[in-house]
Amino acid sequence: MTQPLAGVPVRFRPLTAGDLPAAHELSVAVKWPHRREDWEFALNLGSGVGAEDDDGLLGTALHWKFGADHASLGMVIVAPEQQGRGIGRDLMTRTMDALGTRTTFLNATRAGQPLYEKFGFKAVGSIHQHQGTGGAHPPAVQLAPGERIRPLGARDPDRLSALLNRAAGYDRTQVLAALLNVAEGVVLDRDGEPVGFALLRRFGRGQVIGPLVAPHIEGAQALISHLVGSNEGKFVRIDVTGDSGLSDWLDDLGLQQVDAVVTMVRGDAPQPEGVARVFAITNQALG
Repeated sequence: MTQPLAGVPVRFRPLTAGDLPAAHELSVAVKWPHRREDWEFALNLGSGVGAEDDDGLLGTALHWKFGADHASLGMVIVAPEQQGRGIGRDLMTRTMDALGTRTTFLNATRAGQPLYEKFGFKAVGSIHQHQGTGGAHPPAVQLAPGERIRPLGARDPDRLSALLNRAAGYDRTQVLAALLNVAEGVVLDRDGEPVGFALLRRFGRGQVIGPLVAPHIEGAQALISHLVGSNEGKFVRIDVTGDSGLSDWLDDLGLQQVDAVVTMVRGDAPQPEGVARVFAITNQALG
């Protein structure tokens, strides 16, 4: 599809694997840390639309469908020299047309928030981005009797998927399955049953922790301490919910807060089930 903008024909079309090098260059241009491999992972899990002219790719927007009723969108980028021409708006229009009536989530910068509000998104929370190399010896966290941290086992994926789906309030099975192919994980176990977990994988400048699900803040801290301690000296990032209660503790741990974004939703926000909650998201695009 072609649409004239400021006299220059701009075409909109589905993104393909062949666009990954140019898409990565766009994210570098706006100073995002994503590697080409991070782009590939995101596109393989979902779909995207690109804006281009005769000189190449000008903008991107990706989305991911979770069952029939939920979705997220992200990686909305317009080349810096092309901003202000309505390309972002047109990318969003095509993305929302593809998602239909699904309840849709995104994490927005303050600068991007007004655009998303025009599409019916409302702010419902925030995400705090923390990163650093952490302390040499993360503090031990006292867990309740019967609770312990253990490695992820062969029997865990289905149980962790059910745990994540209840904590999120919607189906995250496909995302977790893809993550388990590229991540290591630890489980918060209570009397032989998993009640929380955290994954760690390569992303951006180093490693990223997420998602992290736990029934209480002490469990979340124990999972983080274990992963940071086992990756001493390595760059680690974690994106926690603004109401997690973890930000001051993470600052003290050496993972400083460097940014915050606004969590937004269009439609009715899902209702989590059970006591476990999502303390840290997978990333700001996938939620």
